[in-house]
Amino acid sequence: MLLAIDIGNSHTVVGLFKDDQPNQLCGQWRFTSARDQTADELALRFYTLFAMIGVAPEEITGIALASVVPTLQTAWVAYCQKYLSANLKQPMLVVSAASVKLSIEIKTDYPDEVGADRLVNGIGAWDQYRCNLVIIDFGTAITFDCVSAQCEYLGGVILPGIAISLDALSSRTAKLPRVDIGVGPEKVIGTNTVQAMKSGILHGYGGLVDGLTDKIRQEMVGVAHTEGPFKVIATGGMAHLIAPYSQSIEEVDPMLTLKGLLVLHHRQQDHA
Repeated sequence: MLLAIDIGNSHTVVGLFKDDQPNQLCGQWRFTSARDQTADELALRFYTLFAMIGVAPEEITGIALASVVPTLQTAWVAYCQKYLSANLKQPMLVVSAASVKLSIEIKTDYPDEVGADRLVNGIGAWDQYRCNLVIIDFGTAITFDCVSAQCEYLGGVILPGIAISLDALSSRTAKLPRVDIGVGPEKVIGTNTVQAMKSGILHGYGGLVDGLTDKIRQEMVGVAHTEGPFKVIATGGMAHLIAPYSQSIEEVDPMLTLKGLLVLHHRQQDHA
């Protein structure tokens, strides 16, 4: 059984894949990424969660982890080494530019700077579609990642996330309230403050996605010389909110990072 761990700035997503059902999650959880967690606190939490779905810690034979939060990565690695290492069939996989070099070619100026989650998303999406890809991850930051049909990571775009923008509007202005964007605006032109803010965030980010995606497509064809079909995939905790307001997003896959970790785990097994 594989324990897949995606540690982000705002949330940590954890999934369990059974060996006899390698493409299906038998357990998945999302938590706030509390930076002061200890290895023992993680052990207590997951002992309970595993028990709730009838899984014993001894059944975990593989671990794959991607992290953009060094302090939390340290705690997770310590937890896995202390409580889960006895039955591992191969060493724990901690994703980095060096550890994925056999799975994706990184063609950026400074490969070590690329976030582990971005590389894993690219690998997971390419493994499914084998074509030119734009992967949009709606997390604390919104990232656009460009992967060629030859599985080359070409680079991407980074911009402030939706929650950051909403927090800035309410905290840096005197009269704008916090709003819930779970329910969309009635129309583009808001006739009250709340509706105007909802429209600005949802229609605004949807239009931003379409505009950037169009420019990225043109550049990938003209500069990177990629040919063939393109596919635009969205992932991350807020992807489902923006997708209805974008004409470019073709699919929302909230578990893309976990799927990418599963792909890397299988490839590690193949090269062992």
